[in-house]
Amino acid sequence: MLRIFSKSLKTGIVTTDYPKNPTVPASGFQGLPEWQEQSCDLCGQCSDVCPTKAIKLRNSKSESFWTVDPKKCIFCGYCVDVCKQHSLVQGVEYELAELAESVVRAPHVQAFKHSVHIRHLDSGSCNACDWEMTTLTGPVYDIQRLGFDFVASPRHADLLMVTGPVTRNLEIAVHKTFAATPAPKLVLAVGTCACSGGICGKSYASSGGVNNIIPVDVFIPGCPPRPQALIQGLLKAVGRA
Repeated sequence: MLRIFSKSLKTGIVTTDYPKNPTVPASGFQGLPEWQEQSCDLCGQCSDVCPTKAIKLRNSKSESFWTVDPKKCIFCGYCVDVCKQHSLVQGVEYELAELAESVVRAPHVQAFKHSVHIRHLDSGSCNACDWEMTTLTGPVYDIQRLGFDFVASPRHADLLMVTGPVTRNLEIAVHKTFAATPAPKLVLAVGTCACSGGICGKSYASSGGVNNIIPVDVFIPGCPPRPQALIQGLLKAVGRA
């Protein structure tokens, strides 16, 4: 027991102060691709190879542009690898949470602020996003310091964090969980699958995104999103980012 205490004292504080000091991703991290317009000939190979069709190209007399939808991108890097002109580089941007266009921010958000109970709802994910979420209550990220905590029942929750593209077999469970969560409530789509269907897409077995089943307040893209991205999404949901 004394050895454990001694080791803890030597280790010191490991809790990050994020979001006070945003961290730079480690070398090798793959974020959202970035476009270098000056060297791009808009050949379209990046769009063709994209597994989720996140890339859109347009080349006309009036305008030329390249766009990537963060809610569809899985950061696979195929577009960067296939680009012969080196017009695409693998970026490191990961704080990509965005509010849904239909969200009314006030007074809806004023009910939460610094005391928010979260219920995680798995609607058919591969568990990658779920594993990232498990780090939030650990000693490093410790979201309780920011006023967030997870609860076991949607009846005790203020906010639902939904992972997965909503498989057909889980649609009823999603509807029931949403109905059981007392109003006012917030819904976060966590990960590319929850945001847009991701690699699963929309099919006979998948709804193609949480917002096709229940209203979503905040989208947190990523495959999977980093813990920092999850924290940013939570803070944005309650009007603190």
